[in-house]
Amino acid sequence: MIEVNVSTTVFPTEKVNRATMAVERIFPGLTLDIREDRIEGYGGLEALLCFHQLLREQLILDAARSVMIQGRRGDFVEFILGKQAAFVGKVSFPPQEEPLGSIHVRISGGDQLVDWLAPRTEMGKPVAEIELLKNERMEDHDQFLI
Repeated sequence: MIEVNVSTTVFPTEKVNRATMAVERIFPGLTLDIREDRIEGYGGLEALLCFHQLLREQLILDAARSVMIQGRRGDFVEFILGKQAAFVGKVSFPPQEEPLGSIHVRISGGDQLVDWLAPRTEMGKPVAEIELLKNERMEDHDQFLI
């Protein structure tokens, strides 16, 4: 079962709704716990579909794969995303926490998670797209599993 957890600090100089929009533009459909100084989001596989697609549209599969492999811890992966880039719907993997804060992501779901999100490539194109979980109930999202 896939579990997605994201969190970001909301600084006093930020507007909560803008930080919320940054999270939602990359991971729509998360259940959000919005506080004045922090946003936390929780969800499942559906919350990853936009992120999955953005990695392909932005042609950053190699960078994403490298970051995710470095952040793999057992059956989950951890990494950070740029909050300002996310606000405009772009995925950015900063090398460290940004001065205005980053979006912290933790995704659990087994061995094939990285291969599904960011498969190996040749000349920038995926070598093979995989089906993440054959038994995962996807309802209307079957078109995303190739």
